[in-house]
Amino acid sequence: MSLLELVLAAPDTDAVGESIVDAALEEFLGYGLRRTNVDVVARRAGVSRATLYRRFDGKDALVQAVLARESRRFFGCIAEAVAGLDTAEERLVEGFVVGVRQARADRLLNRLLASDPEALLPYLTTNGGLVVAAARDFLVSQAPGEPAPSDDRTPQGVAEVFVRLAISFTLMPESAIPLDTDDAVRTFAGAYLAPLMRSGG
Repeated sequence: MSLLELVLAAPDTDAVGESIVDAALEEFLGYGLRRTNVDVVARRAGVSRATLYRRFDGKDALVQAVLARESRRFFGCIAEAVAGLDTAEERLVEGFVVGVRQARADRLLNRLLASDPEALLPYLTTNGGLVVAAARDFLVSQAPGEPAPSDDRTPQGVAEVFVRLAISFTLMPESAIPLDTDDAVRTFAGAYLAPLMRSGG
């Protein structure tokens, strides 16, 4: 199973497990990763510590479960936004727009950037290969059967450029390029990124 399939796979948990993930998310939002305590998560979820540990091995497993679910929501928003568009170029441009918007508005991402940047940033920068790969493969999956651009470009390479730029603009929003609105991001993507999808672009 690919990394993307693992991220998008239906969670292997029940209603109690989902309530624990809900509680963990709220604790992360309120207190960050370092200050969140597993016992407090259990109390918030209304379950015993033993019940929590039967479903999750510990704090790291809870973090992974929360991030996986938030990733499914993130990718789901993009898939819904591009579903009715005809061409790969349109889908990648709109996917970029929605991805930037969702990332900037994401409560958990913004909370962790503020409270636990030393824990989060490596997953988006120096150790970000898995995140980039999952997002890249997702974008490619939104344009099945499309011909590859000419020369040495590949759909995977073009998608990776989109992903790396989206991460950069999310982490460092200050830019000489106006990107304050969806229309501005769409204009940028159409002018700078869409040509990468065209033969000879």
